[in-house]
Amino acid sequence: MSQAPTAAPPLAAPAASEALATTSVPLMTTAAMGASLLSACGGGGAPPPQAMYAPKSAPLSPLLSTGQVSRTRAIAPGTGRGQSVQRASRVPTPDELMDWAELRFPSLFGTHETSQTADGLIYRYYPGTQHYLGIYQDHVLVLGPASGNVVVNVGSLAQFADAVFSAGGPFNDEEAARFLLQAQFSASTADIAALRSTTYEAWLESQFNTAPGMTGWDWLTLRGYATISSDTAYYDNNYQGDYMIWHQLMTSPDAVRKRVALALSEIFVVSLNGVDISWRSHALAHYWDQLVVNAFGNYRKLLEDVTLNAAMGYYLNTRGNQKENPATGRQPDENYAREVLQLFTIGLVDLHPDGTPRRDSSGATIDSYTQNDITHLARVFTGYDYDQSQNQPTNVPGTTRNVPSLHYVRLPMALNASRHSTLESRFLNTTIAANTPGAAAMQIALDTLFNHPNVGPFIGRQLIQRLVTSNPSAAYVSRVTAAFNNNGAGVRGDLRAVIKTILLDDEARSPMGLTDPLFGKLREPLLRLVQWGRTFGIRSAQNSWKIGNLSNAGSQLGQSPLRSPSVFNFYRPGYVPPSTALASTGAVAPEFQLVNESSVGGYLNYIQGVIRNGIYVSAPDRPNNGTSELRGYDITASYANELALVTDPDALVARINLLMCAGQLSAPTVKLISDALKTSNVTASSTESAKLNRVAAAIFLVMASAEYLIQK
Repeated sequence: MSQAPTAAPPLAAPAASEALATTSVPLMTTAAMGASLLSACGGGGAPPPQAMYAPKSAPLSPLLSTGQVSRTRAIAPGTGRGQSVQRASRVPTPDELMDWAELRFPSLFGTHETSQTADGLIYRYYPGTQHYLGIYQDHVLVLGPASGNVVVNVGSLAQFADAVFSAGGPFNDEEAARFLLQAQFSASTADIAALRSTTYEAWLESQFNTAPGMTGWDWLTLRGYATISSDTAYYDNNYQGDYMIWHQLMTSPDAVRKRVALALSEIFVVSLNGVDISWRSHALAHYWDQLVVNAFGNYRKLLEDVTLNAAMGYYLNTRGNQKENPATGRQPDENYAREVLQLFTIGLVDLHPDGTPRRDSSGATIDSYTQNDITHLARVFTGYDYDQSQNQPTNVPGTTRNVPSLHYVRLPMALNASRHSTLESRFLNTTIAANTPGAAAMQIALDTLFNHPNVGPFIGRQLIQRLVTSNPSAAYVSRVTAAFNNNGAGVRGDLRAVIKTILLDDEARSPMGLTDPLFGKLREPLLRLVQWGRTFGIRSAQNSWKIGNLSNAGSQLGQSPLRSPSVFNFYRPGYVPPSTALASTGAVAPEFQLVNESSVGGYLNYIQGVIRNGIYVSAPDRPNNGTSELRGYDITASYANELALVTDPDALVARINLLMCAGQLSAPTVKLISDALKTSNVTASSTESAKLNRVAAAIFLVMASAEYLIQK
């Protein structure tokens, strides 16, 4: 293998490198560690022994066995699960195999060496351990002290596919934690143990079949937020919507489903900031609940539910959209038509299945739709309004205000045929004839959008970005597109198949991503808070969950769920930080659109207090805002397992490194954090406050490190 390109910029958080400034601890990013490892190449010039050219006569050896291949085979015939086991989709290349062996067997291949080629033999020599590792005619060969100084045949490249790409199950706790942090919000010791006892696919299937927890709608209602009174005005407020979504993210048992729903909420954006209707929090709760229900369903159903949702109807002007009126010059509102094309289905340019743009003969990208497509599609989305058929308005006591009942924000919008355009609609090579009934026109339009070849790569790539990596390869996107187009049973748009493919793909599971400077993604601020809460047993003593809108970048996170400032989310999938090395290579880093001096400082200041003390609530026993005798830190973490290790800083940091970073903190960073903790003497007889201070400091220093901020 040639050296890694030195021009490849590391995906790291430069501004966050100041995170440990309070302890004067310099940081090295994971990507930088990978770069330094690659730059340490040496040796590699020793000629290969002739015995490596005779693999068929070499004795067979399990020297590089990891149990990975046998694990996937053990689930085969007779178990009822053999047909569903995810196998690696390709055979590793010789370089991928040797890179993997260096990571897996450092005692044999402890440095990264440059590949050599001699008469068809591809090999590396490791002078430090005096071992050869080579591939000849598809056979993997080892020679050195571990093999008794004779050439042994350890198997074919194909036999190592599952091990190299970890398609069966995790090799160790770190791999298990890495997968869990991509698939859901957090990794606990129980989660890791459960995953290590099975395969990735079997674990995912169990998550797909886990029933959703309490809905956001039901939680709001049980907390009393459906009450009508003059002193609470829940029907006119949205703060309780914040409490609802934080409760969902922090506590729901179906964490994979909620993680996918959160990703969908950042593609199909509706914001508490922009829905100014009665019962707006319940409206957003129902919108969230629909994303949750559809997270493992079919994309076509998701698209229709979003289109007819009352909150979306208000947010993007479908609600009340009327047909053209030549007498007044009125034309159908084009807002939803534009965004359903641009953001929810096909994007701005025609795409190949691998997500790369199609180009014309001059090399320019090809627009996927025109203004005329928008104008004609807008006609389809006319005539819809809230369904008030079940409305039972209530008078607010002591006022003249009548408030509608909750039903209308939960019902799909209804069609008023008299307001629906009857003109012919031509868009995306589809024609809806004049006078087609509105409901039928809607179905034709959504079918047309759903079946457009762009949808798989456009949506699939964004889901990869949300869960795994900001810059997936074209081949990775292509494999996800194939799953979207056909789940293996002829079904298009099966989101289970899409999510499974994303999480089990070779590119997601391969350990090569750990040293690839362009692999991974910046953790969103809200995900960092949710990960902290779920990892360390967060609870609300009064079940208030009064974590409000944290989108203030100067003093809080700079981001809050369901609080996007616009339909374009907090960040764009194609965002490139200007004037950076990333910009020079064409790589993207979407979440970096949230990063600036204010947001970095706000994040650090906010989490430092929250980690140590919890979240202060003025009236945890009451649903409305106010004061009570119970005011205080109602929302706190447990830290029971961490406090048990408090007198052993090294063990404490090791545990946090595993659960929060999947063990990806570099050795220097681990040492610096541990050494910083040791500057204060904490013993078994220390006060509980002192013990808590050490635990909080350990977690804060990890969460402030650049290596934590980049999820690999």
